[in-house]
Amino acid sequence: MPRALLIEDEALPRAALREQLALLWPELVLDEAPDGRQGLALFEQHRPELVFLDIRLPVLDGLALARLLSGRAHLVFVTAYEQHALQAFEHGAVDYLLKPLQVERLAQTVQRLRERLRQAPPDLGAVLDRLARPPAAQPLRWLQVGEGEALRLLTVAEVLYFQSDSKYTQVVAQGSEAWIRTSLKDLLAQLDPQQFWQVHRGSVVNLSHVDWVERHGLGQMRIHLRDHPRTLAMSQSFQGKFRQM
Repeated sequence: MPRALLIEDEALPRAALREQLALLWPELVLDEAPDGRQGLALFEQHRPELVFLDIRLPVLDGLALARLLSGRAHLVFVTAYEQHALQAFEHGAVDYLLKPLQVERLAQTVQRLRERLRQAPPDLGAVLDRLARPPAAQPLRWLQVGEGEALRLLTVAEVLYFQSDSKYTQVVAQGSEAWIRTSLKDLLAQLDPQQFWQVHRGSVVNLSHVDWVERHGLGQMRIHLRDHPRTLAMSQSFQGKFRQM
């Protein structure tokens, strides 16, 4: 008879998973632990073939425990994690269950586990390394800008260009201009690099609003914006990307 270990610190999710496993896999022998340290002790005592493991555990973290169990048992992660963690699981072909528990998903997992019991447990080192990395930062989508006594939410896509002035940055959109208390350097690190290009030490332009680029003598270039009268000077050090377009 196959044996499994359920390591989950929350009583209700633990009870729900226990009850559903009893229905879907009645011959499965199931031990339970409320934290990572007790879970590890039970694993060493009973050596189960399967471990259902919550990622966020007290005493001994779930990821640290997974490293100790990798290659020794088939692991199923139980998680309410964000998307970057789910991508790591899927990329590594690792079973996982989302909270709150979905019976259909558990039934699929049980079917896969029945088949995998014939194979040796995989080494999950690469998956655990991906989980340990912080998620990639998402590009800035909204700006909060002041207009007189009021505050306005402005989508970054509306911005024609940003221009710096010491510790402040001017935000120029169609029909409006405002200032924010963020340096251009700090702002640039939050913008989508495929959409916003620095064209001068003090200017960053939104490529979707560029109409055409004018070349002058002595290697000078100016950017003309779509439906906007101003042009932006481009420093020679930033001209390389535009020459390739």
